[in-house]
Amino acid sequence: MLRTVCRAKLHGATVTEANLEYTGSLTLDAQLMKAADLHPYEQVHLVDVTNGARLVTYCIEGPPDSGTVCVNGAAARRISTGDTIIIIAYAQLTPEELETFAPRIVMLDEHNRIRQVLTLQGVR
Repeated sequence: MLRTVCRAKLHGATVTEANLEYTGSLTLDAQLMKAADLHPYEQVHLVDVTNGARLVTYCIEGPPDSGTVCVNGAAARRISTGDTIIIIAYAQLTPEELETFAPRIVMLDEHNRIRQVLTLQGVR
């Protein structure tokens, strides 16, 4: 049996732009994607701490070291510039993989700069 677990998380991101006219996705600073080990077009879940909205999209790379967190397309109707969000990527793991699995949690400040990167070993 596979279990779905949090693989990576960007915690406390501040939305820098909401672009209704773009065709969809979440544009993220390339350095933030690298820190969280997110890949272009990878599915992510967005949790809006400000208003409680939750949705699923995919991420694309924005300019590195820009602090960009831009919600695109229809998601821009539910998540606004200035909102605080959590960006989560999940993985499906076997029980054996869970024994050594370590999710990557990237804690951000209000300017989307990395405060801390946590890896939690042996999560069950």
